[in-house]
Amino acid sequence: MEVPTLTPRNRFSSLMDQSLPESHATVPVPEGAGAWRKFLAFAGPGLMVAVGYMDPGNWATDIAGGARFGYTLLSVILISNLFAMILQHLAVKLGIATGRDLAQACRDQFSRPVGLTLWVLAEIAIAATDVAEVLGSALALNLLFGLPLTLGVLVTILDVFVILWFQNRGFRVLESIVGGLIAVILVCFVYQMIVSHPSLPAVAQNLLPKPEIVTNPSMLYVAIGILGATVMPHNLYLHSSIVQTRSYSRTSAGKKEAIKFATLDSTLSLFLAFFINSAILIVAAAAFHTSGNHDVADITDAHRLLDPILGVKLASVSFAVALLAAGQNSTLTGTLAGQIVMEGFLNLRLKPWVRRLLTRSIAVIPAFFATLWYGEKGTSELLVFSQVVLSVQLSFAVIPLVWFTSRSDIMGRFVNAAWLRLASWAIAAVILVLNVYLIYSSVDL
Repeated sequence: MEVPTLTPRNRFSSLMDQSLPESHATVPVPEGAGAWRKFLAFAGPGLMVAVGYMDPGNWATDIAGGARFGYTLLSVILISNLFAMILQHLAVKLGIATGRDLAQACRDQFSRPVGLTLWVLAEIAIAATDVAEVLGSALALNLLFGLPLTLGVLVTILDVFVILWFQNRGFRVLESIVGGLIAVILVCFVYQMIVSHPSLPAVAQNLLPKPEIVTNPSMLYVAIGILGATVMPHNLYLHSSIVQTRSYSRTSAGKKEAIKFATLDSTLSLFLAFFINSAILIVAAAAFHTSGNHDVADITDAHRLLDPILGVKLASVSFAVALLAAGQNSTLTGTLAGQIVMEGFLNLRLKPWVRRLLTRSIAVIPAFFATLWYGEKGTSELLVFSQVVLSVQLSFAVIPLVWFTSRSDIMGRFVNAAWLRLASWAIAAVILVLNVYLIYSSVDL
């Protein structure tokens, strides 16, 4: 049985309605090649998705968690990454099986008022992501070159034109740049892990969750921020689209093979993201919590204290270099996610530079005034808050994704198996309950 490429409402599947039409099916997949060559052809989208799991927003929440609570919240990072692996697999399945990204699927299946509401919520999530990117890049420029934060925020507008130039060079070029910047982040944190001498037994013990994570409101707030920074709403839209850049056979067998290799790419990339994400918290715990500096929740303070506490000269520099690489990587993927969401929900296509300037302006305004009025302290608080906003928005992307991939009339033979349906709905429920509790606690306080 062939899998339907159209939705039950017979909504378009024309060239004009393809997800990311300028990049759709442009990356060749060799016919009759071995498994290794085919995997390499599909590798790339997973790395672009993994970027969202190590963006500057993660740094703020992980540093706060490590400095205040030691290694305790490592279990939250692990659980969040396991959630992410399952949810990104669902995004892969939706995009490949139906030929629709998540935003398009929402437009197909929901009424216009519901679709517009989900679009607004998705745009809020992307704006929160963009705020973290802007602040992270501005902080890195300040730490490396002494550029004032407000000026650094304004400089980030210029990356619009750099990104557009790379986009015009082809999708594989974008993926290569992302992979190179991830390698820079990885090398920096491997070095920091070595010089910080973390307690390996404590790391292992705290991979299992502890009840105090839920019972302690302060810890829960940071934990939900980590969840929001790890499983990011825009990544679900992004991944369901960019897996379609591969020129695989759109037959049932071709789609099955594409899902297999794209899921492998995604899962391996998220393992890498788990290491980097955990390394940020582990370094903060080893450097700050064990030395009594429990109040370090500011990226600038973390940068300033790393060298004297660890007794080395390159820890702070490598920290700032990794932060800059993370900010620029997130900018690349945030650009694509913004395009996918707007085109998918509204079927509206703007010129790339118009779209990017619009989203960047939305992020620059709050970031500029936060740095102008509150300085470094305000920047750190806005970073953490942006991740909590992302977490609250997450359910509005997760629930439609789980629902669509659990429906045989949409997915055909690729509908979620019973165990996956149960696991994915359980994940959606956990995310929803945690966010309701966060809102209740915030109002109550």
